[in-house]
Amino acid sequence: MALQSTRKSALVDQVIDQLRQQISDGEWGLGSRIPTESELAELLGVGRNTIREGVRALAHAGLLEIRQGAGTFVVGRSEVTAAVRRRIAASPASDAMEVRRGLEVEAARLAAHRRDEADITRLRILLAEREATHEVGDTEAFVAADIALHQAVAEASHNKLLAELYTELAESLRDTVRAGLGPVLAEEPHIDHSVAIEAIIAGDADLAAAETAAYLRLLVDD
Repeated sequence: MALQSTRKSALVDQVIDQLRQQISDGEWGLGSRIPTESELAELLGVGRNTIREGVRALAHAGLLEIRQGAGTFVVGRSEVTAAVRRRIAASPASDAMEVRRGLEVEAARLAAHRRDEADITRLRILLAEREATHEVGDTEAFVAADIALHQAVAEASHNKLLAELYTELAESLRDTVRAGLGPVLAEEPHIDHSVAIEAIIAGDADLAAAETAAYLRLLVDD
């Protein structure tokens, strides 16, 4: 019996590792529905009970959410970021904004050193989208474009953990940012990001960090 229990436990662990890898690699993105139990059982060559145990373990860890009648959805990229998300939810928005500032300043500094051509192209596109959505006064589109631009900076740092932590912070602050803007965007004040982004593109780490700190200070101090 002990040997059977050990083999079963090892098999469940292997399933958990493979499911976790799919999530961390982005094969299953945040908010996406994962394959059904029967589909996963066929893909991995194990029984449905083993799949069920693995899915429940990852749901308990905060990576998956089981929704009766709808399926199982990805809600976190790793145990670390899932724990961070829960901690952020229990913290004042002002505290989260201060942590966000620390992450973004370091992300900008690292991005200026590490960005590649693909990052540069993406940053320019997203900066243009942010400006365009502000000009037409579309709050929802502007919030999405703003967060996408900041996320691109975090990813241009090529520090996977930093990018994941920023994702959790950004998602937790989305409603706060939206509420602060109101239903219609005012022409002023518009917090310009172009200097910081161009500094990253130019590889000027000090200017990128300084400009990022400057515009985030406005948000934190408000």
